[in-house]
Amino acid sequence: MRNERAVSTTILFVCTGNICRSPMAAALFQARAQREGTDVRAESAGTWGVDGQPASLFAQQVMQTRGISLDKHVARTVTREMLQAADLVIAMTRSQRDALVAEFPFVRSKLRLLSQVTGLEYDIADPYGKPREAYELCADDLAQLIERGYSQILAWLAPTPTPTANV
Repeated sequence: MRNERAVSTTILFVCTGNICRSPMAAALFQARAQREGTDVRAESAGTWGVDGQPASLFAQQVMQTRGISLDKHVARTVTREMLQAADLVIAMTRSQRDALVAEFPFVRSKLRLLSQVTGLEYDIADPYGKPREAYELCADDLAQLIERGYSQILAWLAPTPTPTANV
């Protein structure tokens, strides 16, 4: 008999280095899901992940002011296995989306930009290397998008009905 693990829905948030935007977005989404009692796991990775690095200091500080800890975050580069395991992949920029599709074409059907929750496509600015204020603005943007777009993100997780053929 196989040892089956509980099936859980997973959203993978992707940015570049996996030390700023995607860990903040995943943590913000996870906090919202927990408040709502939604059984969704939020994870993060980077297209050029700085494997093994913690979240940037400013990202940690900004999230701490929101009552969310990034202390245990460890950066990682996105892999085929992560993308296959994810039910939904949310990128921060169009170039990240395009890079993922170019390297992993199978991900196209479950890949979205976070900004698409607004009905638009735009890039979430990278605060890396900038003053703390840039991280605060980024966290504010991410929080607003996740709060406003929470139901849209859940809708993206819903399976697309398969059309039935008329016989």
